[in-house]
Amino acid sequence: MSQVIIASQLDEDYNQVIRERLAPLHPEAQVIGVPVGVPSDLPAHANILLLRPINVRGYTAPDTPPPGWPYGAQWVHLVSSGIDFYPQWLFNGPPVTTSRGSAADNLAEFALAAIFAASKHLPDIWVKDAQWQFTALRPLKGTTLGLLGFGAIGASLAQKALALGLKVVALRQSTTPFGLDGVEAANDIHDLFARADHLVVAAPLTEATRHIIDRNVLASAKPGLHLINIARGGLLDQQALLHALDNNQIGLASLDVTEPEPLPDGHPLYSHPRVRLSPHTSAISTRSKEEIADTFLANLERYVAGLELSNLANV
Repeated sequence: MSQVIIASQLDEDYNQVIRERLAPLHPEAQVIGVPVGVPSDLPAHANILLLRPINVRGYTAPDTPPPGWPYGAQWVHLVSSGIDFYPQWLFNGPPVTTSRGSAADNLAEFALAAIFAASKHLPDIWVKDAQWQFTALRPLKGTTLGLLGFGAIGASLAQKALALGLKVVALRQSTTPFGLDGVEAANDIHDLFARADHLVVAAPLTEATRHIIDRNVLASAKPGLHLINIARGGLLDQQALLHALDNNQIGLASLDVTEPEPLPDGHPLYSHPRVRLSPHTSAISTRSKEEIADTFLANLERYVAGLELSNLANV
């Protein structure tokens, strides 16, 4: 194996964590910072490319790669879990891996926090004067959590929810057993929405799943359903959601993702009284540097050893 030379689009503090972790294992390895966006003019000797999302904030990469692509890269690693933020040509060259699973606990905890906030009327019950009003708070125990998607995020959330006494029903494309006692399979997406009190969207966005949550699916929802999307905004028809909120089919929507991102000023999701909107932050934590490094460096050892890489992009 030749010397490890990593061209990284990560911020310098992230790169420094990787350098420090690499030093005892591969003292000759280098991490070279390169500009974000479509990779171009990479160092000729770089054999690994560490990429941030490209198609973000209204930008779409060209349909064809830049001249010279993939340069000297033998492996491309994405710092995101999904592949929808990248142009198709990126996947037609060296093997591409993702950071799938690296932030699963962060996302699961965020979804669980949204469930607690809705059930316990947070922050509405905080008081700032002597006019105290008592509010009946809804227990989580005995309610039903629906999971659309059951990868690392769904599994982490299911485990936490079961420990709290929630019932868990899930739906995913694979017929593989869930591997977690207590998780029940929904018959289909309509059955999932009809049974859930809180429903967390944790599925990948593909051409097949775009707007999978449409007006017909939302019409199947148990009245008052709390819908939580921590996956991708494109999974949800936002106009259909607004309609379902207005007719009280959906009781509350907690959205960490939208389409587009950010939403333009004045979009009705900002002002709807039963929408809680956050800026796609659920995966980010105070340990993100270490979490990204953990996933990347585990795969780097496989690369150096000549083994098949983990988390290969499923295009």
